[in-house]
Amino acid sequence: MKSSRLLLALGLCLVVGGASARGNEIFRFDPSRSTIEFKVRHFFGTATGKFTKFSGTIDVDREHPEKSSVIATIQAASIDTAIAKRDEHLRGEDFFSVGKYPEITFKSRHVKQTGPSTGEITGDLTMHGVTRTITLHAQLLGAAENQISHWRITTAPLKRGEFGLSWSKSVEAVSMIGDEVAVDIQIEAARAK
Repeated sequence: MKSSRLLLALGLCLVVGGASARGNEIFRFDPSRSTIEFKVRHFFGTATGKFTKFSGTIDVDREHPEKSSVIATIQAASIDTAIAKRDEHLRGEDFFSVGKYPEITFKSRHVKQTGPSTGEITGDLTMHGVTRTITLHAQLLGAAENQISHWRITTAPLKRGEFGLSWSKSVEAVSMIGDEVAVDIQIEAARAK
């Protein structure tokens, strides 16, 4: 059971796909039970938000966990900071340019076990037309007989400037908007039938 949980943890560690080899297990994100949230320093507090439309597939290779992979796609226009005017600005040309770059994607390249129910997933994050390599830290929070699993995914803060997500350096400096974006992801995934 512990070995099975560890292999599942390695394979489900977050977001590239590819054709599934014979015997591999496919899991799909359940967006209704998952969240992709972020925080950015703003003035003397923190601005928070989330993306509400996303999908992902996890391909688990139990015999070779390091060959497991994950792929995720986020609809950039689904950004929600609970302030409609700010969301429209973020969707516009000054930031996400959702008309030109409608999707944010992550494609894993390497999965590594770091503990009995933890792993690291290194892959390519593409946002606003820019691709950067990042490492995600995944922790299996629970699984139900290898049919449903619940994960917490974190990473080092992303620097929005590295993805061209900035508006006016002078306005951002006065508003004290931070360049670093903290990301917290909770994923529930169900085994494909």
